[in-house]
Amino acid sequence: MESILEVKNLCKSYSNGSVLQHVLKNMNIQIYKGDFTVIMGSSGSGKSTLLYALSGMDKPTVGSIYFKDEEISGYNNDRLAIFRRKHCGFVFQQMYLNDTMNVLDNILMGGLLVSKDRKQITSKAKELLQSVGLDETSYDKFPSQLSGGEAQRVAIVRAIINSPEIVFADEPTGALNSTNAVNVLEVLTKINREGQSIVMVTHDIKTARRANRILYLKDGVIIDECNLGQYEKGDEERHKKLRRFLEEMGW
Repeated sequence: MESILEVKNLCKSYSNGSVLQHVLKNMNIQIYKGDFTVIMGSSGSGKSTLLYALSGMDKPTVGSIYFKDEEISGYNNDRLAIFRRKHCGFVFQQMYLNDTMNVLDNILMGGLLVSKDRKQITSKAKELLQSVGLDETSYDKFPSQLSGGEAQRVAIVRAIINSPEIVFADEPTGALNSTNAVNVLEVLTKINREGQSIVMVTHDIKTARRANRILYLKDGVIIDECNLGQYEKGDEERHKKLRRFLEEMGW
């Protein structure tokens, strides 16, 4: 399998007065192209910190992060911003849509940072919106006029408008009801099957079972992983396998 991200001896610490808190401890990880990787662990285990380090949103204290053999952990902030804009997409629990812009403009705002061809980006945005079940009646709506699930699907389109090589998602279904959560997971599963690499943090087993690989984090260390293969609806053995794994991890 082709590696898209590699982490070597990663540590992340924060200073709290005179106390140094070690959040991530000597991690070595590979994230593979086309994988749907989920990071799980108890609250405070370092899941989001790891996600932000992998994505270049935060810098490691010690260690190296490579994106396709190029070390990004030594980039300055400006270069990291350019890297994220070109290669990464982000989906968060809070959608962070601009309330003063309609759906289409929220997406174009990100797309036009990379391409100046407004006509092409607009066409692509409409095509992607339709692919996630949002037709032309949604284009002129403002975020306040959308359901939670619709807003999160808009956020996913915004994340993939520039054809990023990897999408990072932090609890993307955490603020949604069960119906909207399933709709969003269907979108993430669809784009992954089309070749999109995804790294996602979640605490929810129904969300996690969409992944083909689970990394379990405890006290800043990945203690084990579970490989599930490609997701198929109605695969109860998959659910049981993941639950057994999580129970063994002390989840």
